[in-house]
Amino acid sequence: MNKSDLIEILAKRLPSLAGRDVEVIVNTIFDSMSEALKTGDRIEIRGFGSFEVRTRKPRLGRNPKTGMSVDVGERRVPFFKVGKELRERVNRG
Repeated sequence: MNKSDLIEILAKRLPSLAGRDVEVIVNTIFDSMSEALKTGDRIEIRGFGSFEVRTRKPRLGRNPKTGMSVDVGERRVPFFKVGKELRERVNRG
């Protein structure tokens, strides 16, 4: 499922809202989540999971094309931890 599929499903479930309105709502939610992660906040959606930003330490990497060693600096990456309820639903089905 991608974002347009999600918008389409929500538009069908909420016939009182126009497709454009559903798209604005979905984009607003995703933008808000992105901004929260960018500022270092943690996002928790009960029954679904939580999002947070983790910091990866600097390391020595390798250029796959040339084989040369490359210094990879410290990076911040988003991390998702699945919630218990979602894990159980996936394992049941």
